[in-house]
Amino acid sequence: ALSAAETPVKSRCREVTATSRHYVDRLFDPDPQKVLQGVIDMKNAVIGNNKQKANLIVLGAVPRLLYLLQQSSSSLELRTECAVVLGSLAMGTENNIKSLVDCHIIPALLQGLLCPDLIFIEACLRCLRTVFISPVTPVQLLYTDSTVIPHLMSLLSRSQRTQEYITQIFSHCCKTPEHQTVLFNHGAIQNIAPLLISPSYKVRMQALKCFSVLAYENTQVSMTLVNVLVDGELLSQVFVRMMQRDQPIEMQLTAAKCLTYMCRAGAIRTDDSCIVLKTLPCLVRMCSKEHLLEERVEGAETLAYLMEPDVELQRIASTTDHLVAMLADYFKYPSSVSAITDIKRLDHDLKHAHELRQAAFKLYASLGSNDEDIRKKPILESGVIELLCSLTQSDSPALRVNGIWALMNMAFQADQKVKVEIVRCLGTEQLFRLLSDPDTNVLMKTLGLLRNLLSTRPHIDQIMSSHGKQIMQAVTLILEAEHNIEVKEQTLCILANIADGNSAKELIMTNDDMLQKIKYYMGHSNVKLQLAATFCISNLIWNEEDGSQERQDKLREMGFVDILHKLSQASDPNLSDRAKTAMQQYLA
Repeated sequence: ALSAAETPVKSRCREVTATSRHYVDRLFDPDPQKVLQGVIDMKNAVIGNNKQKANLIVLGAVPRLLYLLQQSSSSLELRTECAVVLGSLAMGTENNIKSLVDCHIIPALLQGLLCPDLIFIEACLRCLRTVFISPVTPVQLLYTDSTVIPHLMSLLSRSQRTQEYITQIFSHCCKTPEHQTVLFNHGAIQNIAPLLISPSYKVRMQALKCFSVLAYENTQVSMTLVNVLVDGELLSQVFVRMMQRDQPIEMQLTAAKCLTYMCRAGAIRTDDSCIVLKTLPCLVRMCSKEHLLEERVEGAETLAYLMEPDVELQRIASTTDHLVAMLADYFKYPSSVSAITDIKRLDHDLKHAHELRQAAFKLYASLGSNDEDIRKKPILESGVIELLCSLTQSDSPALRVNGIWALMNMAFQADQKVKVEIVRCLGTEQLFRLLSDPDTNVLMKTLGLLRNLLSTRPHIDQIMSSHGKQIMQAVTLILEAEHNIEVKEQTLCILANIADGNSAKELIMTNDDMLQKIKYYMGHSNVKLQLAATFCISNLIWNEEDGSQERQDKLREMGFVDILHKLSQASDPNLSDRAKTAMQQYLA
């Protein structure tokens, strides 16, 4: 028997289900007026009540609501109320959305958009918007029927609500270059551009988001956007206005993204004043402490993307607003816990702190990707090297990649002090662990780091004298294992760098097994590998260096001259030139 304490709980559960069942039953009443009242009561019962939403879905309310929504015999009021209730159910959990999608809610609502009544259209669009912005909804469902996109474009002029919901649907469902093309071909740019000066903030914001997803890595869209006029003003100037400090942060950031993407797609020059004087400072501003964590992450990632290919922008950014100091702060996040009063925010930020660090790496990496002076600037004082080294030990492949990538860029043309510090902090054990990392990205970036560490003679000789044995071992393992062409090419380039050292080259010359491997790759079917292997030999036999005669003799005996002779007639001009240059060392 149940104890007295347990009874109320049981009966309460039964009550909830019973009332839910009662709501669903009323949908089947033969009297249309009672059905309408039932739907209205259901609408009031589900608002903000996820438990009630889940119960109604389990009890089969969705197929019935969709049936009523689609019946031409249903009154317009009933159909509209059904769309509203469905929209409310969609506001619940991801499981609710899955159930709605499985019941084919999307085609039913899209069909509903053919009705001329605006109130009903808005209710359908609001529900569609809620369903489509969920990560569990397959966006492809928007594109299955080719009449849908043009119809949505035609509904943009109906009201501010249709504008807000449709642009939000577009910005969430534009995920691939194919999607961008479909929207572009159906006149997205001309139809959405006027909405950027709508009196409604929500409409302006959603239209702006649309342009950011349309322009991303898309030259065709970006080149078109540059020439668009909105009420007599160039679109890029509208974006510049939206980046002003008095605009909401979300708007500033999204406008900066639009201009960044147009710039990266080649539609705006990197030295254009709207990039140098407006977009770049706006993004740097987004990285500062007073902004929310998500804003800082987005700001840093967009800034990294903007600067990546352009030295001048990197130089400007590094001297703007103490950016480097701000980034060091990203790693110390969250700061002292006692100072943070809002526990909820702290909990949220702790979960996302790794995103912040990742964004900072991307920025570090692009800040230092092309310019030596910028790179030296925090680096040794700020303790960043230690931080990056510790990140290469993370369980997350993404963090390992970012840590090693930033180290690779730091080591590029760096002075000996920075290189020694990287090797010291990372430790040879960790370096070799990374060289056998299962993630190819990590392996490639580690090889890139090693190649940059071994880049000038004194550095090559110094590092090889202390770590030569292990490095040669790692090179051997990679060349013997099943790796892709890029990995092998990068490894042979490292070997060519070692062959360029004064004392380091002896580590190759005294290793017959390694020489046989070089020989094998000179005869490989892939030109990149042949070229890299030929570089190794070229460096080993170079004339003006001590012991070159002995090295040339040994390599001749091993058959390398014959191979060079053969390669000098190769069809690839780079390979034949490289082989001829090497052959000349024997004749000099």
